[in-house]
Amino acid sequence: MEGRVAERLRGALGPLGFEVHAFKVGWYNAILQPGFHLPYPDDTLAFVVLSTPSMFDKALKPFVNKERLKIIRDPVDQCVSHHLSHVKEKFPDQKVDVIFDYEILPSRKPKFLAQTAAHVAGAAYYYQRKDVKLDPWEKKIYGVCIHPKYGGWFAIRGLLLFPDIQVPFLEQSAPVDCVSTEEKRIELLELFNFHWQDGRYRDIIEVKERYSEEQKAYFATPPSERFQLLGLTQEAQRGTFH
Repeated sequence: MEGRVAERLRGALGPLGFEVHAFKVGWYNAILQPGFHLPYPDDTLAFVVLSTPSMFDKALKPFVNKERLKIIRDPVDQCVSHHLSHVKEKFPDQKVDVIFDYEILPSRKPKFLAQTAAHVAGAAYYYQRKDVKLDPWEKKIYGVCIHPKYGGWFAIRGLLLFPDIQVPFLEQSAPVDCVSTEEKRIELLELFNFHWQDGRYRDIIEVKERYSEEQKAYFATPPSERFQLLGLTQEAQRGTFH
C-alpha cells in the first residue's frame, strides 16, 4: 500500500521539484517528548515533503504567474499549500491530513519538528551537537539537516499523513551520513550557528544542484520586499499585512 501511495505522490509532486519520503508516525514519536508527538497511532503512514532547488522554477514561478492576484501572504508558503492541498484530490477514497512547516500550536510550538521528521524518514541526516564526540562549544548549538544530493540547498515543507493506512511492516531507511568526520561535523555546526547568513553550511558536501542566483537573491531579500522581485502588484503586497 505504501508503495502505491508513494508512487502517486511522486508522480504528482516530483515534476514540481518536491521529494516525498515515507515514515511511520511511531518512528517520529519514539524519539521526542510527548509534547511534540503526532496524535496518530504508531503504524500510521506519513510522508515528509521537501522542496529541492528546482521547485523555484517548476512550481513557484508558474504559481505566481497564474495566481498573481490571489497571493496575499508569503508566496512560497501559499504555493506549497496550494500543491499539497491539491494532492489530496489524488486520494478521493482516503483521508489525508496536511501539516505545513509554518504552522504552530497555541503554545507557540511548531506543529511538527521538521528536521526530526526528515531524519526518521531517511530524507536528510539531522546533524546535532550529540553527533560530535569532543564538544567544543559552551553555548546552545542548533542542529541542521544535510541532504545527500543537495547539501543544505533544500527545505522541509510539510507532512502528509494517511490516518486510515496502517503500515506495521514498513522498513525504515537510515538517512545518508554524508558529513561523516568529526572535523566536518564541527565545521558544519559552526557555519550553521555562527555564519548561517552567508550560506556556506549548505555546501559542506559536494552538491549535485544548488539554488540559482535568482533564487538565492529571493530568499536573501526581506519577506516584505520579495513581492517586487516576483513582479507582484502593490495591491497583492498590501494584502499581506491584513
